Amino acid sequence: MSKRLDYNQIAPAGVKALGGVYSYVMQSDLSPVLVDLAYLRVSQINNCAYCLDMHTRDLLSKDVKVEKLALVQAWREAGNLFDERERAALAWAESVTLVAQTGVPDEAYEAARAVFDERELVDLTIAISLMNTYNRMAISFRNTPQAVLKQ
Repeated sequence: MSKRLDYNQIAPAGVKALGGVYSYVMQSDLSPVLVDLAYLRVSQINNCAYCLDMHTRDLLSKDVKVEKLALVQAWREAGNLFDERERAALAWAESVTLVAQTGVPDEAYEAARAVFDERELVDLTIAISLMNTYNRMAISFRNTPQAVLKQ
């Protein structure tokens, strides 16, 4: 599969605007590891190879163990490997990403609110929404994962 176009070159102002949202998320009170776990889960749901590769590398560079990364997609069955905030973030990421199927029900909201304050929940939702946008850009225009480039 080959790259269709380079949206960074074609629409640099748009990409820069997305980068501004990314910068906002990274300066939030949310843990960078928690945000990257949410990014990874969103990318798994959307099957974005480029983003899966990138966020796996990001988490490894933050000393997250490979055993934990291997179980992100099955976090519900992973016992105490994920802490309460991580489990809540992953559940919220799934519900928000799958909004057409879930409608983000009241139960999902109440579960997230039990763990995150209002600002954290808004910031987490911005992060999840941003990753959904990045996934759609990378998939639509066939960004090549770094792992493939290194072959």
